[in-house]
Amino acid sequence: MVTSACDTSASPSDPGLVLCGLERHLAAGSPVPDKMAAMLAHPDQTLQLARETLDIEAAALLQLKARLDDRFVQAVNLILGVQGRVVVTGMGKSGHIGRKIAATLASTGTPAMFVHPGEASHGDLGMIQARDVVLAISNSGESDELVAILPVLKRQGIPLIAMTGGLTSSLAQHADVLLDCSVEKEACPLNLAPTASTTAQLAMGDALAVALLDARGFKSEDFARSHPGGSLGRRLLTHVSDVMRKGTAVPQVGPEVEFTAMMREMSNKGLGATAVTDADGRVLGVFTDGDLRRLIEQGADLRRLKAREVMHAHPRTLRVDALAVEAAEMMEQFRITSVLVVDAQGRLCGALNSNDLMRAKVI
Repeated sequence: MVTSACDTSASPSDPGLVLCGLERHLAAGSPVPDKMAAMLAHPDQTLQLARETLDIEAAALLQLKARLDDRFVQAVNLILGVQGRVVVTGMGKSGHIGRKIAATLASTGTPAMFVHPGEASHGDLGMIQARDVVLAISNSGESDELVAILPVLKRQGIPLIAMTGGLTSSLAQHADVLLDCSVEKEACPLNLAPTASTTAQLAMGDALAVALLDARGFKSEDFARSHPGGSLGRRLLTHVSDVMRKGTAVPQVGPEVEFTAMMREMSNKGLGATAVTDADGRVLGVFTDGDLRRLIEQGADLRRLKAREVMHAHPRTLRVDALAVEAAEMMEQFRITSVLVVDAQGRLCGALNSNDLMRAKVI
């Protein structure tokens, strides 16, 4: 029999190496036991169970949708009316769902936190203030740790929203607003493991979060502020001034500068373009690598030209306070690779190209 217990048997190739039972078994060339082969899932049965699971959970969500009524509106208005936070609590799998709901609420404009009901009975109730509202989650509505703190919450006058499938449970009886999250059955073949019930809880939490963010007028810019590390945050919080080249790094020449000097400025700064400005720094035009190629194709005598003769007058520019994503959109729309940045008076204050935006992970 194959075991996993180590003994003092040595490896044939290395007498100092101690082998476990399974290692000795495989080293001797013995076949893999049938018990291991029997652990492989049957393809048809596995797919059938997966489809049944999704069917059961989808049906639970449709039933949840059909039961929505004025109590859901009451819950939303109750949350909107409090001055504090939404304190989410729940035990076991409902607690895991509660943590996610609290995180979703917090990231969409509704201050929220999770408090474990077991810890609440040992001091963490002090984290819940009279200006808060509690969102308690329990499929049965009879979790001992949760039920134990309900009388305390009621004595303190803290509003209670219950998400439960136990419509006559202790949790339901203490609730100011009851959200029916009951399901006909769990997706678990034994009807024991929380599956459809936790899906219903999560969906109800998402529905609350979406209704609340809409009522608050929550916008993508608000979402970005709480997600500065994500791609959306970078796109909506990064300004042109954060990524543009400044000072001497910006290629710039006067209108009377000779062509060779202009090319030297472009080569030294590596932007692929140069601004042409007047004595006050106002942008008169721009000259790019693409303009150079076209002049060469035309056979122009480049040595005799001046910047004002080859520049594109009135180029596309961006204000210094514009979002970097606006620069990316301008480049894509007009098929250009660099943009000049100006202040309110049209004076040059920076420049950037597509490489600068890529380094900042805006594109």
